Amino acid sequence: MENIDFDRIVTEALEALPQVFQDRMANVEIVVEEWPDRETMRLTGTRHPAELLGFYHGIPLTERSQGYTLVLPDKISIYRQPIERMCRTPEAIRAQVRRTVMHELAHHFGLDDDRLREIGAY
Repeated sequence: MENIDFDRIVTEALEALPQVFQDRMANVEIVVEEWPDRETMRLTGTRHPAELLGFYHGIPLTERSQGYTLVLPDKISIYRQPIERMCRTPEAIRAQVRRTVMHELAHHFGLDDDRLREIGAY
């Protein structure tokens, strides 16, 4: 899949979010990267880069105080190569991108992996 198509799929997933969520993402940058870097893999305990589909780099909204000002934007990385390698069709890629975007946004809004498992998001 061409990079531009993948970027468009990520944009579509973000645009499909309800406005209430879009309004709370003012200081979040969503980027498409080919692969996770070594530091991100170390932080997640990932052994192979194909195992990581996305990552939230930042401070969740639920952990911020009034002193949280003048900081760089949080970043959500969506990793193109791992997603494309696991999916066989454009429809599967679109569905996985949406799941990955939603998963990483859940971290931004304060839900950790344990809570996501509890509510059946996995």
